[in-house]
Amino acid sequence: MELRVRDGRAVLAGEDDSGEREVDPHSLPLGADLAEALHEWAKVADAVVRSETPADGVASALVARRGKQLAGRIASVMNSPVSYTDPVSGELVSVDAPEAPAEAAVQTLVRDEDEDEPTPWGTGLTVSIITAAIVTVTVVSLSLGLGETSRWLALVANVLVVGGLAPSVWLGRKVPVWRWVAYGVVTGVLVAWLALILTLL
Repeated sequence: MELRVRDGRAVLAGEDDSGEREVDPHSLPLGADLAEALHEWAKVADAVVRSETPADGVASALVARRGKQLAGRIASVMNSPVSYTDPVSGELVSVDAPEAPAEAAVQTLVRDEDEDEPTPWGTGLTVSIITAAIVTVTVVSLSLGLGETSRWLALVANVLVVGGLAPSVWLGRKVPVWRWVAYGVVTGVLVAWLALILTLL
């Protein structure tokens, strides 16, 4: 695959059964951002070529460097080498796809560092206690207020409140920060129900 500039547009050339073909980057699975970046680069490169800027000038060097960067991104996305034709000098450069094992090693290292991070028990339990207090007061107040009208209405309200909170609590139980809030919500609901049972006795 080769990255070229053709009439102010970026094209990717390659061989198939019918011979060499040039295609628009938007027709490949590169992502809209990368395809737009390629076309923007091609417009600038075309303007630099038309202005007859010297090949060893600053503008030409910037166009060449940006082209190599974009070719590297294409190689990474397509996971195959990409040739790049410098629109100013006409030089053909081959850009290899990054090695997957190196990326996997970096991701493993980052994951290991994250796992070694200590659990913030003090801050986390404080958040859980405050959340539990807010939920307890809210559920008890709602239940007692509705209980004066109808105990069945209070029961239905409790089921709806808990049913509404349950999906969020279930999703947040494994998220590092939100798990403390989830613990607080569960504790608050249980304490509120215990308090309501005691008021009925």
